[in-house]
This record gives sequence, structure tokens and C-alpha cells, in this order.
Amino acid sequence: MVVNMINRVREQRPLIHHITNAVVMNFTANGLLAFGGSPIMANAKQEVADVTRLSQGLLLNIGTLHEDQVEAMILAGKAANEIGIPLVLDPVGAPATRYRSDACQRILQEVKPTVIKGNAGELAHLVNQDVETKGVDSTGEADHEAIVRLVAEKYQTGVVCTGEKDVGCMEDEVFVNETGHPYLAQITGSGCLLGSLLTASLTVEGNPEDHLMATLSHYGRAAEEAAAHPDVEGPGTFIPRFIDALAMEVET
Repeated sequence: MVVNMINRVREQRPLIHHITNAVVMNFTANGLLAFGGSPIMANAKQEVADVTRLSQGLLLNIGTLHEDQVEAMILAGKAANEIGIPLVLDPVGAPATRYRSDACQRILQEVKPTVIKGNAGELAHLVNQDVETKGVDSTGEADHEAIVRLVAEKYQTGVVCTGEKDVGCMEDEVFVNETGHPYLAQITGSGCLLGSLLTASLTVEGNPEDHLMATLSHYGRAAEEAAAHPDVEGPGTFIPRFIDALAMEVET
């Protein structure tokens, strides 16, 4: 499953349009290239719809949000829906401020995502549940399976909840990924990059649930591989090894 999906991505090199967190654009672009996709990042509302129509997938990430960007996301999202390409929404820090919360609802009222990806606090907020957060991070206890089911039902979409274990829901089927490493929680943008790779995986033919699970598994295994490298001493030395590991050949 993992081999087939990743090989298809690498053969097709899907162009993924990102309207994303300015803090992590370079890391996201390099990570997607290593995985096998091709990044493009356009934010001007005057061109986002046109860029989306040239692309095979769209990622909307509200990490460094502003009003023009919300408008751009809606325009790009509508274009993605019109041409039928996968769209992943990452509601980064949605519970942190009223502005972010309202922006998420505006986007979700206008745009139909294929998958919503976030941590437990972000996803719980979308369904009016309370999970403790600190900034953009989820810090409280939560029933991840219950949360993904609630979000999937409310928005009629696939859902991925990231954490020590990743829990997803697609077409009423819940799946769990247990690969990964604690260093992922100690670097900026690990979740943002994951959203990009999930978008790329959804562009290839096959079962979307299988593609999401395969991506989560590969991402976690790449983190494990990178952390085990003898020259990795902490989060700083982990990052380049992690990018390398995302590009590794996948074994059957």
C-alpha cells in the first residue's frame, strides 16, 4: 500500500498549490519535493484561482492568517471544488482567537474540503468541543476517535487528527497510525508539512483512506529513521535527516 502510493506520487509529481503558513513555506516545499510532489505557493487573491486550476491538489493552512489570505483561500477553494481536485484544510490555531475561529467557519461555509487535518484541540473546536490548547498546540486530553467522527459527520469530509498516535476517519472508517518520533513535536512546521504530503497522496488513483494511512505511516517511519541516524543529537540535526528520510526508497 505504502509502496504503490508513494511510487505513483513520484511518477506523477503532482503540483500542489499551497496557501500556507509563512513560517514554514521553505520547509514544506523541501519536504514535499523529497516525498515526490511539486510545490507552488501563490497568495495573491488576483491569481490563486488560476494557479489552483493549474494544480493537482490544494492545501489551505491558516497558520499566519490575514484578511486578504482568507479571501484568497475561499477563491482557491472554490476553484479546487469546481475542477474536482483534492483540498486539505489545516485549521492551525483555530481555538486561539475569535478571528481564526470565524475565518475557519467562513472558509468551511464556502468551500468543501476533502480532508481536514489538525491536532485534537483544533478539530474539537470545529465541533464545539473543549480540549486545552496553548497557542497552536493541543495540550489537553481528548478522545481522538470521537473527535474525528464528529468532525467527519458535521462537515462530511475526511479527517486526520495528529498526535502521539494519528487517528483518521474516511467514509465512516477509523484508522490509527502509531509510527513517529517525539522530535516531530519539537520542530516548527511538522504538521504543516504533513498536510502538504496528505494532499499529494490524495491526487493519485486509489482508495483515499489507504493513501492517508500510507502517508502517515511513511511520515512517521521517516521520523524514526532520521532520529536513529548516528549524527542526530537533537531537533536541529534531526531536520535535514528527516528531509532525507522522506525521500528514501520505500520497502515492501
